[in-house]
Amino acid sequence: MYQMMKEKKNKSKRPKRGIETMFRIISEHHQRLSEMADNKSHIMITVNSIILSVVITVLLRRIEEYTHMTIPAILLLSVNVSTLVMSVLATRPSIPKKKFTTEAGNKNDTNLMFFGNFYHLGMSEYVARMNLVMSDSDSLYKSLTEDIYSQGVILTRKYKMLRIAYNVFMFGIVACAIAFVIATFGFWGTSVQ
Repeated sequence: MYQMMKEKKNKSKRPKRGIETMFRIISEHHQRLSEMADNKSHIMITVNSIILSVVITVLLRRIEEYTHMTIPAILLLSVNVSTLVMSVLATRPSIPKKKFTTEAGNKNDTNLMFFGNFYHLGMSEYVARMNLVMSDSDSLYKSLTEDIYSQGVILTRKYKMLRIAYNVFMFGIVACAIAFVIATFGFWGTSVQ
């Protein structure tokens, strides 16, 4: 009994303004990181689309004349397509498969702050459930914490995909440059003899 009273007293001493500021700052930070990841992904998509269109329109049209460039061209196309796919996957939106059920709503184990969890609810049901969450500060802070955690999971996925895309592009371009040099000097060497 004494322990419960002590916990209640400690909860009432929480700096509510500080907690709310913390949640706001973390949420804004996650939003900025998400925008940065999307911008980096769009850069990769744009660069690789340009390279891909140039390779297809210029090099592949003349591949019969320059058969020695077939392997480097295929390598370059593979690098560009792989980088494009990874960049698109980094920005592709995903909605969780977890359905919002009545039982889950009563247990408060579903994040009402993310649209993917509540989009199929009617407005009146959603408002009623949000009112329940807002009426209890522990439940509200729990929901905010879960929302920040969910944002972090999504950010981690984005940045992992983006890192893979940048690595594929960086190492792939180097490999393509080497392949083009080898193909060019190999071709010159055979034509000189």
